[in-house]
Amino acid sequence: MSDKFEISGNTHRVIFLIVFFFVVGNAQAQLQKKEVYGFVVDIDGQPLAGVNVRLTTSLDTVMAISSKTGFYKFYQIKGSNIRLNYSSLGLQIVDRSYPQYNTTDRVIAETVVLKPQVSVLKEIVIKKYKPIVFKEDTVQFNMGAFQFDRRTLLEDALKQLPNFQVSRDGSVYAFGKPITSVQVDGKKFFGGDVLTATRNLPADFIKNIQVIDFFGDEASAKGTKTGESEKILNIVLKDDKKKISFGQVTGGLGDQERYLASAGLNKFNDGQELSFVGSVNNTNTNLFSFGSPNGGGSRDRVMGELADFADPTDGFNAIGSLGTSFSTNLNDKISAFGRYSYTNTKNTTRGNSYLQSVYGNNIITNQEDYVTKTVDNAHHMNWGFDIKLSDSDLLKISPTFSWNKSKGNESRDRYIKNRQITNDGEYASDNSSTSPNAEVDILYAKSFKKPGRKLVYNLHLGYNSVDKKEDIVDRNKIIDSAFNQVQIKDSFLNQFVKSENKNQDIKSSLSIIEPVDKGGVLELNYDFSYTSIDARRLVHERNNELVDFGRVDSLSLSYDYAFSSNRVGMKYQQDIFNKFKYNIGFAVQPTELKGFSKDKSIQTSYSNVNLIPAAGVKWKFNENSDLSIDYLGKNNQPNFYQIQPILDNTNSQNIIQGNPELQAEFANRILAKYRKSIVKRGQYFESSIAYNFISNKIVSNRTTIPNSTIQKTTFLNTSGYYDIKAYYLFTAALFNDNIQMSLNGNADFYNNVTYINDIRNDGGHFLYSQSLQFRYMFNDVFEAELNGNYALNKATYKRPYNDQIVAHTGVLGLGSKYYVSAHGSFGVEVSQRLNSGYSSSSWTNINPTIINAYFEYTFMRNNLAMLRIQGFDLLNQNSGITRDVIGNDIFDVQNERLSRYFMVSLNFRLQKYPKKS
Repeated sequence: MSDKFEISGNTHRVIFLIVFFFVVGNAQAQLQKKEVYGFVVDIDGQPLAGVNVRLTTSLDTVMAISSKTGFYKFYQIKGSNIRLNYSSLGLQIVDRSYPQYNTTDRVIAETVVLKPQVSVLKEIVIKKYKPIVFKEDTVQFNMGAFQFDRRTLLEDALKQLPNFQVSRDGSVYAFGKPITSVQVDGKKFFGGDVLTATRNLPADFIKNIQVIDFFGDEASAKGTKTGESEKILNIVLKDDKKKISFGQVTGGLGDQERYLASAGLNKFNDGQELSFVGSVNNTNTNLFSFGSPNGGGSRDRVMGELADFADPTDGFNAIGSLGTSFSTNLNDKISAFGRYSYTNTKNTTRGNSYLQSVYGNNIITNQEDYVTKTVDNAHHMNWGFDIKLSDSDLLKISPTFSWNKSKGNESRDRYIKNRQITNDGEYASDNSSTSPNAEVDILYAKSFKKPGRKLVYNLHLGYNSVDKKEDIVDRNKIIDSAFNQVQIKDSFLNQFVKSENKNQDIKSSLSIIEPVDKGGVLELNYDFSYTSIDARRLVHERNNELVDFGRVDSLSLSYDYAFSSNRVGMKYQQDIFNKFKYNIGFAVQPTELKGFSKDKSIQTSYSNVNLIPAAGVKWKFNENSDLSIDYLGKNNQPNFYQIQPILDNTNSQNIIQGNPELQAEFANRILAKYRKSIVKRGQYFESSIAYNFISNKIVSNRTTIPNSTIQKTTFLNTSGYYDIKAYYLFTAALFNDNIQMSLNGNADFYNNVTYINDIRNDGGHFLYSQSLQFRYMFNDVFEAELNGNYALNKATYKRPYNDQIVAHTGVLGLGSKYYVSAHGSFGVEVSQRLNSGYSSSSWTNINPTIINAYFEYTFMRNNLAMLRIQGFDLLNQNSGITRDVIGNDIFDVQNERLSRYFMVSLNFRLQKYPKKS
């Protein structure tokens, strides 16, 4: 395949459809009976937003409000003798008349200048919202400074805010980082679930949105913020929306047997929240983020894929979901929240893959065609209790329980080639599993009379169990062409595998914080961690006639494993005039790892002492820019898959054997981050670079079995591993805020240490992506979004000679929406994906062109109802193409995805205010 992008004839169709869209849009606009529009400015000629414009004729009486550019517009005006009235608080009222406009369908009113009302100026307080306010660890977006349609949900509103990105599956990014939790007025909404919040809360209810760098409950209790943070949203409701009941009901039907039905009811009562949601669909629409938010079998989206308007979910899914949540104050000292959600997902995925296993001057290839079917049932419950024991004592208790049950089957046809040896094989399996999981987090914080003196204790208890049953059939025909007479050999494997894994973990920490001088804080801390695994694996083999040969002891297992660590340390933090902060610390951490089989035939024990320094600095140059540098160190223990001391040949062509002698890794991380904002220009810049180096890195050792297509994987510890990750984001408002620009990029390098046939290979894996986005809105009439992305995936191998395998991906996307009337709108989304360097020549639609189109019409009082007609993937080309590089494996996959369908849906919004007393 050529390394250059290939553009198919679909590009001409894309250009034609884009032109057609604009032509049709303009034609639609001209069909209106009469339009009236104009501008309102102040005495300096600056646009005036929020001016009330009242239009009256012999047949019409309508209202409009001027936009931030001073623009207003009226549609479908029927009468003549137009009269316009302009009014705004603190400004003089102006009247204008335009008589007998019966012969034209468009009236352009003269620009109106509103002068100050001098007589009342001294008694008026005029509020002007700052669109964005930057604080220490919080960025606040004041929604009053932005304009949204009354029906807009939070998800669509976030798409219009600067520094926010929303992917097609509902994942939300703020300042380039994923949003992990959502709160409403400081309390978790639906347990903090992101999708539930963004797809149920109307933007019209929201006063402001806060993006918070959250370092965890423990760090908040300590008042010391070090390490890496996650980004969460806190939604502050308008005062008149804190007591309200609202919801929505949606139903839709389409061709290809597509259907959609959902309902949601919510009640807010000044700090109390009660919600119910439910949905059934086969259009890959999910209500919840937990588990697999994208349905089944899909990998996580990244910011670079936002340009792609294709459905990102692999396979075809039928999803049923329901859930409920509450949040309340039990009394003046105890607040509580709770949530239950259930999701049933039925997934069928068809696809093919191409695996290259690089062994120096030889590559073993494995090409597979497969079908997988799964049925997943996921229950999730979590609660939270904040208990104020006294003015100086706080207790937080957060239990979580989940239970997952899954069953499925898969069938694979594969063709493996190793030099002159080929393998035609068939693989099939039926499996079922159950997995209960329970956790509880307890946080206690006590403040003393001396300001700043604190005691903080944190306890985490966790339990997880996985019970799995598998029936496996693996047939292979091995053909060896290295001899004059071709040799053919058949192999057959039929296994029943039953496995039970139980994991328990305990984490406990105690910190004492003491102010020691002006701006200085000393922290003494102790951390304890314990993890135990109880693993049982039973393997029975059967012949071709399903006669059970009984248990295979060499493949069965009964093994216990435990890892524990104790860490004692101290840290000093200093804040100099709120301009310069630094912290320095040191810890000692003894660790112990033990494992033994039930019959004591296998016993392992390993002890070590880690000396862990800690340091960090943060310069605050001014209110709008800062630089921070931090060092972090932690242990990573091996997982059971890596230490199980038996052969796992459930895949006869890829045998795995764990290494019970593995030691824990120790990871060191240095992170530098710079941020700067220029609020007046609407600009924001952020960049970071992280360097990670790991001692005792756990890596794979891949070997080939001579004269076969079989590979074997074991694991060992090695030194010399490192990776470097860099990131930047720049956003700016252009042309009087009419255009929002976002530019971001990533560059990650992994030195990819592996062992190939027991020989160390220091290769490299380089990932690079660059994204550019423009958003444009014209006078509440037209909005558009242009996205572009380029990604490079490059794997390098050095032994026995240098070799490179490279893949390129480019995506260009255009989405636009045209408001053809006060009630109707038309939108189109077009994206072109270009892939190069992927290995399989049999793939189809490798460069898919995606076109989606829709028409929306609102009606009823306050536009509470909406009819939507949509067509998805009009060219029927959607497919999922991915590449993963793991060790010496390069894995290319193409999966079928939801493709062309048409749907008609109807949505009703419900809203009720409490009766006034």
